[in-house]
Amino acid sequence: MINAKITGVGRYIPEKVYDNAYMESIVDTNDEWITRRTGIKERHISEDDEYTTDMATIASRNAIENAGITADDIDLILLGTVTPDYFTPACACVVQANLGASRAAAFDYNAACSGFVTGLTIARQFIQAGTYKHILVVCADTLSKATDYKDRATCVLFGDSAGAAIVSASEETGIIATDIGADGTSGMAITSLAYRNDDEETEKRVSHKKDTIWMAGQTVMKFAVKAMADASHKVIKEAGLTWDEIALVVPHQANYRIVDSAIKRMGIEQDKVFLNLEWYGNTSASCIPVSLSQAVEQGRIKKGDKIVLVGFGGGLTWGAALIEW
Repeated sequence: MINAKITGVGRYIPEKVYDNAYMESIVDTNDEWITRRTGIKERHISEDDEYTTDMATIASRNAIENAGITADDIDLILLGTVTPDYFTPACACVVQANLGASRAAAFDYNAACSGFVTGLTIARQFIQAGTYKHILVVCADTLSKATDYKDRATCVLFGDSAGAAIVSASEETGIIATDIGADGTSGMAITSLAYRNDDEETEKRVSHKKDTIWMAGQTVMKFAVKAMADASHKVIKEAGLTWDEIALVVPHQANYRIVDSAIKRMGIEQDKVFLNLEWYGNTSASCIPVSLSQAVEQGRIKKGDKIVLVGFGGGLTWGAALIEW
């Protein structure tokens, strides 16, 4: 059987930073409260004229270079985002044009913060079916453009970034198992409205802007901890492995309390987990590929290592992937 393997990774982080001191200056909060409740010290913010496709293009170029291929080798571009530049054209089509990847099919999808694992799952199907050889999975969000900076409960959480991976046909072991799912009955726990008008949703928001992000924190946390642990256990069990054989866990970086509780539920030590949310905050679907890129660069991941990628997000959705590097 043809295997689907991650052969290159890349990322892009905007230069502008909102640290906790800045957040103190714009909303009723303080560094001690933010750090204790979230573990976040800084979040990177896109410029006013810097958008999802701009960030996605840079991360994609870095992943293509890291994989040792060219844009012309790309057969398909999958782009996960909740903050698109346009409803049409798809961000993936804009990135295709920016890259000059004229052979590639391209489309967007939305699984919120579970987007990277969802993208890997889609890519794996195309690779194993023999349809494509090289697929670009890129996740990017400018969450700062959808953040309600009058809402102290959510505005301290979000930042912007883009992360990308090349998934290629390979004889080597790559993506071993994935598990994705959704609980739409709880979907209204995280909302950001598009065309739909909903007076109740608008009234929930401190700024009363319907397109900003609103979240029921406790509901999301309860869901996230169980979903991340259960999905991780499922892919490890499917592969016939144990936690002792897992070199690293790369979780969605949403909130330290969520990650810490999920780690405890998994029954693993924190030194087996890659964390960077202190410096980036929650950057939606790009959290995992950005972290993966950094972990490789820092030598935390070596060839042959088995790694669990796991996240949760709006929808509500979840996803876990077990891969061999």
